Amino acid sequence: MTSGSGQNLASSMPDIKIHHDFRYGDLGKVLFLHGQVYNQEYRFNHEFEAYVAEGLAEFARKYKSDKSCLWIAEEKGDTIGSIAILERDNKQAQLRWFIVHPEYRGKTIGRFLCKKAIEFCQNAGYDSIYLWTLGNLVAARKIYEANGFQLIKKKQNQLWGHNLVEEFYVLKF
Repeated sequence: MTSGSGQNLASSMPDIKIHHDFRYGDLGKVLFLHGQVYNQEYRFNHEFEAYVAEGLAEFARKYKSDKSCLWIAEEKGDTIGSIAILERDNKQAQLRWFIVHPEYRGKTIGRFLCKKAIEFCQNAGYDSIYLWTLGNLVAARKIYEANGFQLIKKKQNQLWGHNLVEEFYVLKF
């Protein structure tokens, strides 16, 4: 696995590349991966894909390279993961679109992406990062907690054709 700088991260996965230079088509790749995985794994309906698309549009409109970033993990041209940071008010950042394709989970890609997002926020001068996730996304929650995110609140909600528990996490620097 290599980053955009060519740094070797895992010699067992040399074909995996991660870039963060916000290339044309990256938003579509993130949207497709989310729509595909969440429909297959959780049977989320079309409203979920619209929700992701709306957030990605906001990212594109408000993008500032020193305050927002999108990382894309790829293998042989296929998108296999992503994570993003969006600038918010009061020196806060929002972590979004953290996903690793099911075939690539458990191979440290998710941990690497999360660490990159946290490092970016520290270097950008943010005081904290927040995120919303779902209670059933256990692997992601473990990564958040291992990196110091604290669960602040939970709420039941009817979303994307399901009754789900939303969880709000914060990491303060």
